Amino acid sequence: MQTNQESAGAEAGAAKMANVANADVNLLERRLDLSLPLATVDQEVDSRLRKLARSVKMPGFRPGKVPFKLVAQQYGAEARSDAIGAAAEKIFGDKVREQNLRVVGYPRFEAREGADKTQLSFSAVFEVYPEVKLGDISNCAIERATVTVGEAEIDKTVEVLRKQRATYSAVERGAANDDRLVIDFVGTKDGEVFQGGEGKDFALLLGGGRMLPGFEAALVDMKAGEEKSFDLTFPADYQAGGLAGQTVQFKVTVKAVEAQQLPELDAGFAKSLGVADGDVAKMRAEVGANLEREVKKRLHDKIKAQVMEALIAANPVTVPRAMVAAESRQMAEAAVRDLEARGMSVKDVPVDPTWFTEQAQKRASLGIIVGELVQEKSLEAKPEQVRAVIDELAETYEDPTEVVRWYYAKPERLAQAEGLAVENNVVAWVLANAKVTDKEHSFDELMGSAK
Repeated sequence: MQTNQESAGAEAGAAKMANVANADVNLLERRLDLSLPLATVDQEVDSRLRKLARSVKMPGFRPGKVPFKLVAQQYGAEARSDAIGAAAEKIFGDKVREQNLRVVGYPRFEAREGADKTQLSFSAVFEVYPEVKLGDISNCAIERATVTVGEAEIDKTVEVLRKQRATYSAVERGAANDDRLVIDFVGTKDGEVFQGGEGKDFALLLGGGRMLPGFEAALVDMKAGEEKSFDLTFPADYQAGGLAGQTVQFKVTVKAVEAQQLPELDAGFAKSLGVADGDVAKMRAEVGANLEREVKKRLHDKIKAQVMEALIAANPVTVPRAMVAAESRQMAEAAVRDLEARGMSVKDVPVDPTWFTEQAQKRASLGIIVGELVQEKSLEAKPEQVRAVIDELAETYEDPTEVVRWYYAKPERLAQAEGLAVENNVVAWVLANAKVTDKEHSFDELMGSAK
């Protein structure tokens, strides 16, 4: 006999098991039972084989003179498979249109037993788009960042540009921040060199943040010719090589210490930035204009990210697994292209699409929600909005009119600009309907944040 406590525990366990089972249930999956007359399939197979026989080549026969029986023996199975596939896709398409189903991806066809032996019976298993009912966005809180670009911000940017064009010369003192070091290093864990833990003649700008902070800090005050060994613990969120939270040993040899010399802020420097007459005031004006564009872009990206999060929060939606899988594959392919563009060999580094499942789920959700929002609220891009986007993209180039022509030359390029214009419409609609508060941010805070 169960006690109340045992009964409650059993119910909780059953509920937990039910939740686990439900997690595997695909609420968007549908099944259509279909059938094809075998006589129709046979006719189509015969038609395909006779068409093939007119041009097929076989040893000992001239093209088109191969006996039909031999053609059927060689290509019959392939012709039947193609005929069944084409017929199945046609009858499936007819049923989908008849029932007004919005199919995602491709169906999976499964054979099944049928009572009528003159029919080829099968089932089509597929997913449909979810029904989306847009939620209320009015209670979503969004913070709109604002940033002022003035002379101080231009000064900071000019200083960054000077550092990018710095020259270096060898010194005999101990290393300090902004010095460039040439080093050899070896990193080991349990006595073994770990992947990426070794480098020779490696140029490192001290204080530049390229290496882990503890690594750079250990090199301060070292002189050319000195050698040093030290322990370093990787951050808990380090994502490469299974080194997160692990303590390793580094041995570093400093081969050179080079002091930084910044270029003078003069006509020569202005010319190096593309100002033909070397006018420093004109250079600062151009830097300011470029800075305004960059700040505008970052602010837009920042607010767009909040808008998309608000849309996801207000519109929970079940995403077809086929869409998530497709997004994951695209993201994996993009990651491979990015690694190759960086000069890395990826043939021995398989990129698993499942690594991107969570992000793909989010992107697919947004695609569904935004698509519904655009349709319901008539947020399609107008021609003048598309042109405004293209003009903005083109304004940083030497010949903007050529860039405009490039976008309008091919539909797929124009589609990219149309997508950006639609995104702008979605952002504007959400901002007009949500709770928006403006907050001033510092220039450093914006430029130091991830895009």
